[in-house]
Amino acid sequence: MGFPGRFEVAVDVGIGVVLAVAVAFQASEIAGSWGDGYGVFGAIVGASMCVLTLVRRRDPLRTAVAGLGVAALAVFVTYLVDLPAEPGPATSLGLAVLLGSAIRTLPAITAGAVAAGGLAVMGGGLLANPRSAVPILGGLAWLAALAIGLGPRLLAARRHAAAERVRRAERLELARELHDVVAHHITSIVLQAQAAQLVTAKHPDKTAGSLAGIETAGSEALAATRRVVGLLRDTASSPAGHERLGELIEGFESHGRRARLRLKAEPDSWTPEVSSTVYRVVRESLTNVSRHARHARAVTVDITQDEEAVTVEVEDDAPQAAAGRRRRAGYGLIGMRERLEALGGTLTAGPRPGSGWSVRATIPTGARR
Repeated sequence: MGFPGRFEVAVDVGIGVVLAVAVAFQASEIAGSWGDGYGVFGAIVGASMCVLTLVRRRDPLRTAVAGLGVAALAVFVTYLVDLPAEPGPATSLGLAVLLGSAIRTLPAITAGAVAAGGLAVMGGGLLANPRSAVPILGGLAWLAALAIGLGPRLLAARRHAAAERVRRAERLELARELHDVVAHHITSIVLQAQAAQLVTAKHPDKTAGSLAGIETAGSEALAATRRVVGLLRDTASSPAGHERLGELIEGFESHGRRARLRLKAEPDSWTPEVSSTVYRVVRESLTNVSRHARHARAVTVDITQDEEAVTVEVEDDAPQAAAGRRRRAGYGLIGMRERLEALGGTLTAGPRPGSGWSVRATIPTGARR
């Protein structure tokens, strides 16, 4: 079982313990003020809520609706029969967990309906027992459910919006690069076509050579258009490439950490987009180590090449716990993945077995296109 699984189990165990204590405390207080036997109904309702909270992850909507139904029924029964007011402490706490989980995970309209249902149940409890302070606790629990549900929901929406901004920025840059490259190659084809007309008029026997030149220019334009979708440059006029990898390593080591670059490739054979992609992947990976892996002391950068692609792998030695916390970090990697996938490559990032974090990128060289 992974880290998230253990954490969820620990949370559920904690919730179960708290609700069990709340049920026992509620029954004890009712027995002391109302007499023996009057707390049985409230204990049954509270125990039902406890069971629902422990299975809520399987179906947040149905468990929340079931919890609302149990609480509403409890309010109605205590209104008809002379029993302690509901929702009591245990019921309110359980309902807060159910509503919070539903509000956090369900679609907006459904989550709003569940929240409204919770408010209705709490309001019904207050109307049924206007002289009791117990339903006020239910209102506070409802507010807590809103906070539990809306907090993570808004945070997730903020992260999603930030990721979308990164993707839009990358796509805009790609569109600009595409325009520049296509315009250049199309201009070359037009000029060769015009020259071919002149050559054909004066030397018809040389027409085949002119057409072959146009075909070559067209093929180059098509290949460049495909590659430029993944073109990664720091500026529009001066792309950073493999020749600056040494600067990245030196800059990283200036902060007191070790870095090792193992280059088993032929950088001089790389196209500009491959070279700049390698640079950007290494730079982003080292930046993420600096920001999110403070306990990492050493980083290894491996760059290899075969007939079809260049592979970049960056690994650090951060403790496993620190690596686990980095799974949500790094909007720069989102942009890198967007570009690599457009280029036909891949990008993967995640914890390594044992310890550390690994980023692995494959960048097609276009050698077989």
